[in-house]
Amino acid sequence: MTKPKALSQSYWELSAQQTYAAEIRKTLAERYVSPPLAYVHSFGCQQSVYDGERFKGLLAELGYGFTDEIRRADLILYNTCAVRENAEQRVFGNVGALKGLKKNKPGLIIALAGCMTEQQQVSEKLKMSYPYVDLVMGTNAFARLPELLYRVLIDGKRSIRRDPAGDLTLYEEVPVLHESRHKAFVPVMYGCDNFCSYCIVPYVRGRERSRLPDDVAREVEKLVSHGCREVTLLGQNVNSYGKGLQEPCDFADLLRRINAIPGDFRIRFMTSHPKDCTPRLLDAMADCEKVCRHLHLPVQSGSDRILQAMNRHYDLRHYEQLLAYARQRMPGLSVTSDIIVGFPGETREDFEQTLELVRRVRYSALFTFIYSKRSGTAAEKLPDPTPAAEKSKWFRELLEVQGAIGSELLQGYVGQTLRVLAEEEGRTPGTVSCRTDDNTIVEVAAPPERIGEFFKVRITEAMNWALRGEVTG
Repeated sequence: MTKPKALSQSYWELSAQQTYAAEIRKTLAERYVSPPLAYVHSFGCQQSVYDGERFKGLLAELGYGFTDEIRRADLILYNTCAVRENAEQRVFGNVGALKGLKKNKPGLIIALAGCMTEQQQVSEKLKMSYPYVDLVMGTNAFARLPELLYRVLIDGKRSIRRDPAGDLTLYEEVPVLHESRHKAFVPVMYGCDNFCSYCIVPYVRGRERSRLPDDVAREVEKLVSHGCREVTLLGQNVNSYGKGLQEPCDFADLLRRINAIPGDFRIRFMTSHPKDCTPRLLDAMADCEKVCRHLHLPVQSGSDRILQAMNRHYDLRHYEQLLAYARQRMPGLSVTSDIIVGFPGETREDFEQTLELVRRVRYSALFTFIYSKRSGTAAEKLPDPTPAAEKSKWFRELLEVQGAIGSELLQGYVGQTLRVLAEEEGRTPGTVSCRTDDNTIVEVAAPPERIGEFFKVRITEAMNWALRGEVTG
C-alpha cells in the first residue's frame, strides 16, 4: 500500500482562515479596551514546545497578548503530551483546577491541544467530565485555529476536533512566537513510521512527512538574520528525513545545506533513531563545523531480547559500532541517550545488560523513564510480571551508575577553555547559564546583557549537574 504524500502549502493561502481571523480581531477590539491575554503552556517534548510557540504566534496574529499569570488570562491553552501516563495526569489535574476559575470568569476560554487530545478515550473524557473546556483540537488542527476559536468566541459553541493521522498538509509560513531570540526549534519533519511497541506517537502524530529542504533552509536563514545563534532541527526521527520527497535529500544532505548558511550560529538536532543513523550522517556531522559535537542516540535498553520486543530494529552490536565510528570521526563527542526501565517482560538479567552498556558507553547524560503503559500500543498486551517496586529499585540503580559516570566526565572539563553560548540568567544571582558545543551547562559570572553571545570560559569547577567557569574572552 502506497503511503499518501504530504503537500506543502502556505498558511496565508488559507483564505477561509484569514476571514475568520479578521472577524476575531474585530470582535476582540470591540470587547476589550486593551488586548485580551492568553496563557499558553506546553507539556512534553521539544516538538510540543515548538507547537506551543506556533499557537502563540497564531494567537498574536488574532490580537491576543500574553501573560504568565494564569488568573489574568482571558484564554488558557494547554498543549498536551501523551508519551507517558503521568504527563496525562498532570494535564487533567491542571484542567480540573480551572473549574473554579471558569465559574468566576464565565468569559474565560479554556482550550486543549496536542497529542493527548488525539486519543479517543481522552477526548471522550474531556467531553463528558470537563464541560467547561471550550475547545479541544488535535496535533494537526492548529492551522484551523481561527475557525475553531471563532466558533467558541463568536458563535458560542463548544468545539471538539480530533485529526487522528488526518491532515498531511505541511503548512509553511505559520507565525511562530519563539520563547528565545537566540535559540529556536525548527521542525524538519512530522510524524513517525517506526511503531515502537511502547510508543503512542505514530497514532497521535500520524505518519512521517518531511518538509521541503528549501522551506527548512528559508526558516533557518530568517532566524539567523534576526540574531538566532542556535537552531535545533526537530523530528520524531530526523535520521529518516527525506523519505518520500521528490527532490532527493536525506538528513546528511540537509545538515550540509543548513551548515552552508552564512552567519555565526550552531546546529543541533534530535531525535535520532539508531536504525537510520548511518556513517554518511556521522560524516556530515564531522564535516560541518556548525553542527554541535553532541549526539543524542536513544538506545532504550541494553538487552537485544528487549530491543526486539520493543520493535527497535537494531541490536547492541550495531548500536555500539555506530558510536565507535562517531567517536573516531569526532573525538570528544558527547553522547546522550534514553533508557526505559521495566519494559514488560524485562528480567533482572536484561536490566544488568543495560547497566553494563551504560558502563561501556559512558554517556554524558541519560534521560531515564520507568515504562508507562499506553493504550493502543502493542506493548500494552504483553505480560508484565515484574512488580512496580522492583522496577523502581532498578531505576534508582541506573541513576546511581550514570550519576557516577557523569560526575567523573564533568571533572575532566576542569582547566579547559571552552566556547559557550550564554542562554539565560543563572540560578545564582549575577550569573548566566551557558552551554558548550557538546551540550554541557556552564554557569559563569556575567551580566544578563551577554545573553545571546558566544564567548570563551575557563572551567574552574565541576558540580553534580553542570560546570562553573570564568569568562576569558
